[in-house]
Amino acid sequence: MRSILHTIDSINDKVGSAARWLCPALVLLITLEVTRRFVFNSPSMWAFETAMMVGATLYVFGWAYVHRHRAHVRVDVFYAHLPRRMQALIDVLGNIVFFFPFIIMFTIAAVNKAQFSWAVNEKMEETVWYPPFAPLRTLIAIALILLALQGTANFIRDFYVLIRNKPYD
Repeated sequence: MRSILHTIDSINDKVGSAARWLCPALVLLITLEVTRRFVFNSPSMWAFETAMMVGATLYVFGWAYVHRHRAHVRVDVFYAHLPRRMQALIDVLGNIVFFFPFIIMFTIAAVNKAQFSWAVNEKMEETVWYPPFAPLRTLIAIALILLALQGTANFIRDFYVLIRNKPYD
């Protein structure tokens, strides 16, 4: 089990580390478009949607990475001051009540949307460039699967802390 959890963590660390390189690409794309639009009065058709696709990819591939490092936003007024076992109880209950039902629902919907998008050759319609939408929908589905795997790994660790009162790893 430890090797499976380590593999999930490793995949999400690598994906998160790779995704961070999309930040400079996004900055360059937006800088290029702003320069073309306001300096040369020659906006492009493709820059807006390309920036949207790069930004969305950066955002969705950050989900599992952030969840892996437990760096997501929390209200820590009480949680941070609780013993680790109580934190684990809150995390386990939160996963059962909120995380798993929603992640399952969103993942199924994203996979179905991606399959449909490939089947009908769906296009983005924000500009007259009409780039394909299926690759972005597929990346979102993959990111949700990675988030579900990371959530499961964290759930197993939290459940272990709850039962044994010591860290799993």
